[in-house]
Amino acid sequence: MVEYVPAKSIVNRVQNGWFGVDYNMNIYRGCSHGCIYCDSRSDCYRIDRFDQVRVKEDALRIIRDDLRRKVKKGVVATGSMSDPYNPLERDLQLTRHALELLSAYEFGAAIATKSDLILRDVDVLQEIRKISPVLCKMTVTTCDDELCRRVEPHVSVSSARFAALEKLSAGGIFTGILMMPVLPFLEDTPENVLGIIDRAAHAGVRFIYPAFGMTMRQNQREWYLSKLQELFPEDGLRERYERRYPYQYQCVSDRAKPLWKLFTARCDEKGILYKMPDIIRAYRLGYEDNQLKFY
Repeated sequence: MVEYVPAKSIVNRVQNGWFGVDYNMNIYRGCSHGCIYCDSRSDCYRIDRFDQVRVKEDALRIIRDDLRRKVKKGVVATGSMSDPYNPLERDLQLTRHALELLSAYEFGAAIATKSDLILRDVDVLQEIRKISPVLCKMTVTTCDDELCRRVEPHVSVSSARFAALEKLSAGGIFTGILMMPVLPFLEDTPENVLGIIDRAAHAGVRFIYPAFGMTMRQNQREWYLSKLQELFPEDGLRERYERRYPYQYQCVSDRAKPLWKLFTARCDEKGILYKMPDIIRAYRLGYEDNQLKFY
């Protein structure tokens, strides 16, 4: 049974938005992916029952009214706190209809997801990109499907995400990978990082944005450590984290510097962007005249 929560506004203005976006839009609340590292589970976000997805009531009407009131058009991001392609979306199609509204009101779209369900909406994304920028970001932290199933138990496995990226790219959509978090002691190896880059290049991905480490705070810290104990008891990973990262919020991999060097060299070789200004410039390229009309 779908549970609804009230909302007054959904499309909200952001300052200095990540990837150069102008607005943020979350139709759903909570996430059922079960990723053991998710920072959105932290208390500071005040999302009770985080692992249960709920829907914002009357979302499409609110989104329509929000868009109509905007004086300045721009790029609307979705997927920052809840995946817009969670299992409920398959039947409810609220993300799809919201994208149709963005298209109708001539706004751009920046989507972050871990689901290949996004392929269902390629036609709408192609309509949006005729006049406004479109950016699709897919999180990939490992190229090993078995490890993926353990740390991200309810999402499309990595190989399915690479396949989705290839289809999006073939459809003319500007696509990229959020290679974050790269979990210390689990994913921070040259083989994993270079493997992701090589598979991304094969898929036609335009950019990869990495973070060689993770974050842990508040209740999320204990959740993550307990999951390490449950899933990797023979490796002593919990104890290794407690010794290496006893208090830190930002837990940077000890291999971050050599991995960054390897990462940048391979991305340069493959022609993949990785600096934020370059990514923003590339996906907005060709829309400058439309942006002037927006203002």
